Formats: sequence, C-alpha cells, structure tokens
Amino acid sequence: MYQPQQPRRRRSFAPFIVAIILAGALIVGLKLFFGGGVSFGGGGGDGGGDGTGQKLACGDGGTSVTVAASSEKAELLREMANRYNGRKVGGRCVDVVVTSKPSGGAMQALARGWNTEQDGPKPDVWTPAGTGWITLLQQRAEGTDKGQIVSGDNPSLATTPLVIAMPKPMAQALGWPGKQLGWSNILDLANDPKGWAKYGHPEWGPFRLGKTNPEFSTAGLNATVGAYFAATGLSGDLSEKNVSDPATRRFVQGVERSIVHYGDTTLTFLANLQHADDQGAAMSYISAVTVEEKSVWDYNQGNPSGDPKTLGDHPKPKVPLVAIYPKEGTLFSDNPYAVLSWAGDEKRAAALDFLKFLHEDEQQKKFASYAFRSADGKPGELISAANGLDPKQPATTLSVPIPNVLDKTLKSWAQLRKPANVLIVMDTSGSMGAEVSGTGKTKLDLAREAAINALPQFGPNDRVGLWMFSLNQGGGKDYLELAPIAKNNKKTLEIKLNGLIPNGGTGLYDTTLASYQHVMSHRQGDAINAVVFLTDGKNEDNNSISLNTLISKLRTEAGQDTVRVFTIAYGSDADLETLKKISQTTDAAAYDSRKAGSIDDVFTAVISNF
Repeated sequence: MYQPQQPRRRRSFAPFIVAIILAGALIVGLKLFFGGGVSFGGGGGDGGGDGTGQKLACGDGGTSVTVAASSEKAELLREMANRYNGRKVGGRCVDVVVTSKPSGGAMQALARGWNTEQDGPKPDVWTPAGTGWITLLQQRAEGTDKGQIVSGDNPSLATTPLVIAMPKPMAQALGWPGKQLGWSNILDLANDPKGWAKYGHPEWGPFRLGKTNPEFSTAGLNATVGAYFAATGLSGDLSEKNVSDPATRRFVQGVERSIVHYGDTTLTFLANLQHADDQGAAMSYISAVTVEEKSVWDYNQGNPSGDPKTLGDHPKPKVPLVAIYPKEGTLFSDNPYAVLSWAGDEKRAAALDFLKFLHEDEQQKKFASYAFRSADGKPGELISAANGLDPKQPATTLSVPIPNVLDKTLKSWAQLRKPANVLIVMDTSGSMGAEVSGTGKTKLDLAREAAINALPQFGPNDRVGLWMFSLNQGGGKDYLELAPIAKNNKKTLEIKLNGLIPNGGTGLYDTTLASYQHVMSHRQGDAINAVVFLTDGKNEDNNSISLNTLISKLRTEAGQDTVRVFTIAYGSDADLETLKKISQTTDAAAYDSRKAGSIDDVFTAVISNF
C-alpha cells in the first residue's frame, strides 16, 4: 500500500472509526457555485449517456467500471478516465465512468445498501478523501448481512495535508514564513481583546477563523483533532483523561470562540473569501480557514472549487492565501482506491488496471499539476514558496485517536463549540401546498419534516426561534413570529412547525430584511448569529422594498459583525439567483434544494453551519 513518505517524526496511527458521525454521512450530490450556492440532489451529473458527460469508447460489448470519487478530485479523475477508456484488459475493451460523491454520503450509502435511484450509479470502486472513511464503512457494515464491502489493500492515489490557510499579509504580521506557527498562536490571537491591533492592524478587527463541522467534514474533524493534540502538547496518542482535562477544554474552547461559523464544506468559506477579495475586502471576512493544502493552490488560481473545467474563469485573488503547517502537527488526506466486493472478476481486473494507470508517471504528474502530492507523499513543483506552500512541511504527521478517545473528543467538542443564535424563517405561501410527485406529501409537509429532523443538531447552549411568512400576516407585515429565539425550546419549535398551513403569496424582500434586523437586534456576542431562510418562490409583494434596497441594507462595513443569512431555494420555482445575492452579501451560503427529495439533506447541511 502506498503511504506518504514521512522522513520526520511521526505520531502513531490508530484505526479511524468515527462511530458518532451520524449526520455527516447524509450529505449527497454536493456542488459549490461561485455565487455562494450549494446544490443537492441524487444520481449522476449532466449530459451524456453515462450521466457524467464522459467519453466512452467500448459500446455494449465492453467492460464498464464505475468509480465513485470524492468531490474535490472527481473531475480530475474523469479527465484521466477519458484518456484511459478504450484500453483492453483480458481481451475486452474497458470504459471507466467517474461519478462525484462526497466521502460521507458514499460511506452511508454503501453501509445501508446502495440505492441507484437515490445515490446514483452503483460503484465498482470507491475513492474517498481519506482511508478513515473506509475504516468507518467496515465498522458500520460489521455484524450486518452485507459482509465485507471493502477488503485488502487500498492504495493511495494522491495525498494532501491539512493546513491553516491565511491571507498573506495576516500571516506575515504573525511572523510567517520565518516563524513556526500553529494552534497556540491562533488561540493567543483569538483571546486577545485587541485582536489584530496587537500586530499593528486595528483595521482587520478581531481574529476570525473558518472551520467546518467535525461531525460532517473530514477537514473539520482533522482540525479539531489537531487542536486537542496542540492543547495537550503530546507527541503520542490522546487519552480520555487528556480530553477531559480542564486546561485542554479551555484551550479548545478558546479556539472555537473565534469561529465565524461552521459548515459542511470548506468551499463555502473559500467562495465567500473570493467574493470579499473581489470587493477589496479580503481580510474582513476571515483571518484563517482550515483546508487541505491543495485548496490553497486552487484558491490562489482564482478557482476555489478546484474543478479543472473552471480553472482560468476567474482572475487570481488580489490577496493570496498562504499555508501554515501547524507546528503541533497535522493530518493527511490520502485518497485511497478501494475495489468493492461485488465487482466481478472482469470488473476487478479492469479496476486494478485503471489503478495501475493512475500510478503511472503521466497521471501522477497530472495530480501534481493540481497541487496534490504524489501517492507516496512527494511534493511536486507547485508545492513551493511562490505558491504560499512549503515542500519541507509538515514536520509532524498526526492521526485521529483510537475509537473511544475520538468519541470522547467529539462529544467534548460539542460542549465547547461556539453556540448558535438562529432564527428559522419558513415560507408558508400557497405554492408550498403543492404535492411533491411520488411522495403523497406537499412541499410544506416535506420542509417541516426536514426542519424537525434537523432540530436535534442544536445543543443546549443554542438559541433558536421560528417565523413563518407569506403575505399580510397582520399589522401590515408579511411575517409572523411563532416562537421567540430561546434555549431548549425544541418541543415548542416542533409543535409550531407541525402547525404550519400554506396560504397566500410570497413576501420575500420585506421578510428577509425584517428577520435580519430582528436577529441583529438580538445578537449574542459569543454566538454565531444567523437566519435560516427557506422559500419556494419569488417576491410577490408589490408594496415591498426593492431587491437593491434589501441588498444595500444587508451590506455592512468591512470588518463589522453581521448576521449571516443562509438561504434555501426550495422547489423548481425558487429564485436561486436572488437568494445567492442575499447570502453572499451577508457572508453566508445559498443552498439549492430545487431537486425533488433533497430538502432533508439540505436542512441537515444548513444546520451544520452552527
């Protein structure tokens, strides 16, 4: 099995069994739009008989191998497959079809039994972002009738370490590149009331960290584990006692308090940062974000999604990112290649031949041309100081703890994470009463079920409220408060959600502004202040403010605290472009739930921001 080269000190590796990451595996069909939108849906992609727009060479007489790949490398693998297709293995022509599937969503689909209608084409090969997802799949499938889904050697295709990415001027203010930096420096800056004024830059405001939710995201999990290691100062495995230590908890809580918001993907942060950079305000959104090293290069090319097809579509940023390799150590994503147990002999032989092809110099150079390190961990030419990266780093590689300690770590994080102060705003216009084909339920039925299913993600320190809106809800308003923003009110929220009835038009603009201003007036200084806004239509209030007026009132001065409006475009008639503008203006994200059946996954993903 290929492993990253580790000439330096290496901490011992333990099995990666993340038994409590329940919700993270729900996320399917994720694609980030540059406007700050996140799209959900099942199945394959657009165009082409294979559902991906790939070039097929063999016709009906060949052997077809379906590869489910993690989102950040799927398009690159698709290009490689196009060059491979038509080769013969055992005398038969081979076509490789690559589909994009986030690691967590693929793991859950494999563990419960792959459903082609919901999950897309059933794969013969799975290549998630990290080996840990394979270990988790084996743990989930153990004791079931599915048997061993993945077995044997699962070699790496390419590697990339987790880094703390910072706008270059901010990193330089901290002493980069000459000074070793890490989580302890983040904590010191996050806890200093002077913020960036301590380093002579009061205009940058307080320190703001972007970090994904460790119960949803591999990057977030790796960053959280890294923070616990940094807190203990250990050079070996964590213990439950280490995790429970009051000093460790204070350290981690201090880091978490600098979070702007969480989320299910780092692409939300990078797309918003690109938008801020376009406006000349790159350092007002976030001070740092935990991402993979490859993503730093992608962002610096003006291509935060990492999709080769969009490379060159957007100018490079005015303020580039640089990678800080935490001095306390970091983790690698190793992109393993696993042939699944149901692949027959012909498919297995073809899959292994494609693996051999991917390990050839030409393909390894192609990975390197997009800032991946090689399958055995060697940095290519792009991992350079000129690109804000360091080929000599990381000096120390970490791994996640053993299962019981990881369980303790994530439970501890759930207690220490930054709390939420959130208002959920639900569209109850008449169009929400339309039946969703094949479900026997209305759009409103499915939306409120999704909202209720997502409520357990909120913790005891979170404050949540609920509004409904359509038109003319009384007092000249299009909206009505159903539950004030408060702690421990999930039962009330569930009752109110179940009581929603569709009626009237869509008062989109006035309600958006009112909900934003309401949360702003009830802001909590130590919380993530946000609105979750779901609508299935366009503004239908002829007496409302205009979109331009709404956007101008949502816009804040660079560096000022804001209320983030996370929007959900629900159903085929939803005005996604307008919702993108709203979310982008407030440094949040717009979620696309226009495809039938996606709302439950979308609501889960939206709440992962808190």
